[in-house]
Amino acid sequence: MNRSAVTLLLTAALALAVATGCGSSDDDASSGSGAAATKTANNAGTFPVTVQHRYGATTIRSQPKRIAIVGFTEQDIVLALGQKPIVTTDWYGNQPYATWPWAREALGDARPTVLKAADGIDFEGVAKAHPDLIVGTNVGIKQKDYDKLSQIAPTVPGCKGRPVYFCPWDQQTELVAAALGQKARGIQMVKDIKSRFAKAAAEHPEFQGRSVTFSQNAFYDGRLYAYPPGLGTEFLSMLGFTINPKLQGLAKPGIQAAISAERLDVIDTDVQVFATEKPGDVGNLLKIPTFRGLNAVKGHHTIFTDATLSGAMYFTTPLSLPYVLDHLTPQLAAAVAGRAPRRMVS
Repeated sequence: MNRSAVTLLLTAALALAVATGCGSSDDDASSGSGAAATKTANNAGTFPVTVQHRYGATTIRSQPKRIAIVGFTEQDIVLALGQKPIVTTDWYGNQPYATWPWAREALGDARPTVLKAADGIDFEGVAKAHPDLIVGTNVGIKQKDYDKLSQIAPTVPGCKGRPVYFCPWDQQTELVAAALGQKARGIQMVKDIKSRFAKAAAEHPEFQGRSVTFSQNAFYDGRLYAYPPGLGTEFLSMLGFTINPKLQGLAKPGIQAAISAERLDVIDTDVQVFATEKPGDVGNLLKIPTFRGLNAVKGHHTIFTDATLSGAMYFTTPLSLPYVLDHLTPQLAAAVAGRAPRRMVS
């Protein structure tokens, strides 16, 4: 991953952008209930609707048919609600149509135009698509961006009362669902996912109260980036884990904690989850003496993911979370028991 991608994620509240590739098959990725759920309800909404957001309110007068996604992950929400965007934005991973394996079944044969996020919002590309709704709840739209996008089409930016770069997945889901005239369905979707996680937590009482650290896959400029409580860590807290409290004082709101190799003791929790994407990531971490010396590493309590699972953890959407639940939970059980392999697991 390049430095600009890391910087993007430090401000975006989900997790870092890394390299390309995916470690699981499309069939496995699309087998979760999240993708299947898109088939179960009528996607017709009730209009007009007015939604509240951080810059006021937007009214959508009729059913959107040309939805442009200018954020990093919102295509998953739109797809989960049974609609298909005509524009997506490529965050990272170089996935076809900026759609990861867990969402491809929902995308079907749609072929959205893919815009790039490296240089910010592609206003010209959005305008060329002639959208009737623009969704950007997860891109840090500023007031001037919102004003400019609103001249193209009704625009839904981040959540009301939240920092510009941080809107939790459940609030994003409900906001986008409301904009599509499916408010009740969005609320139910969130409830269903949380219920699935609660069920898994009940099935694994050994998770309760265990401390966990979620970190990026490598050191960047001599620092390892770890996620404090509430910053893209919901998939762990919903399973009953306690997110490493020591990171709270080491990070500013909405930003990851940057840890030097000399201070890795602050990430040494009962369980560690590293969003690795290729075998070399694991090898590079194990080369660092202070990393090898961590109790969680020596005791086989550390998980090294593959590329698709790391992407799913970073996305934290109604389609990626079921994938995380199905693929990460067995690894977490092994890590708690001290049986996590010291290699990347697909």
